[in-house]
Amino acid sequence: MASMNDESKVVVDSIGKRFEGRQSVQALEDVSFGVEDGKFVCIVGPSGCGKTTLFRIIAGLETATSGEVRLAGKPVQGPGTDRGMVFQGYGLFPWRTVSGNVAFGLEQQGLSEAEREARVEEMLDLVGLTEFADAYPKALSGGMKQRVGIARALAVDPETLLMDEPFGSLDAQTRGLLHEELLSVWDETGKTVLFVTHDVGEAVTLADRIVVMAPSPGRVQEIVDVDLKRPREPTDNAFAEQVAHVRSLISE
Repeated sequence: MASMNDESKVVVDSIGKRFEGRQSVQALEDVSFGVEDGKFVCIVGPSGCGKTTLFRIIAGLETATSGEVRLAGKPVQGPGTDRGMVFQGYGLFPWRTVSGNVAFGLEQQGLSEAEREARVEEMLDLVGLTEFADAYPKALSGGMKQRVGIARALAVDPETLLMDEPFGSLDAQTRGLLHEELLSVWDETGKTVLFVTHDVGEAVTLADRIVVMAPSPGRVQEIVDVDLKRPREPTDNAFAEQVAHVRSLISE
């Protein structure tokens, strides 16, 4: 189990989630782990293990039945600008340009127009979309839309970046390119990243540590440290061994 100490930026402490209805469902039970400042952690597991439910609780979009999530020592009690969020479905406003989408959170923070313009310019340069500043989402590829989503999430300077299967709908080649770009952005910004994925190869490519979850109810099966130098090549034996190990845990 990853230690939950003073160095943990994110602490998931004994989280349980029960959905009540005609038939009650225990979605999560006693989920605990810590994420140290600046680390890249992936959450993987089979369908029905509660990955997205856990993500939504960490994001403040869902309330836990028991336990709590703490960010920098403070309990999470709802959404906040201390967490930037990127979803698989992009979530861009079609009536806003690329710049307008990236600026949205900054407008909510009350920054001046000059401050917003400078920050948007910085973020678009970071994700390589400066020349598309005035384009609308309908003119962008899926990969470009997701880069806008990342820029928008980072624009408000969150302490933690939360990503829920952000590349799941993209083709393999585009995913590979975005893995490289995301790692470059992470290296440059030093953000703490929590990344949910169903793709074990993607998790081994990106993560310092992988939280492997088991279903019925969702719980932590094991936490795996990925001690491979970056960039990581899927053709390397050590990479393949790590993928096989994580898959074996999931199949259990």
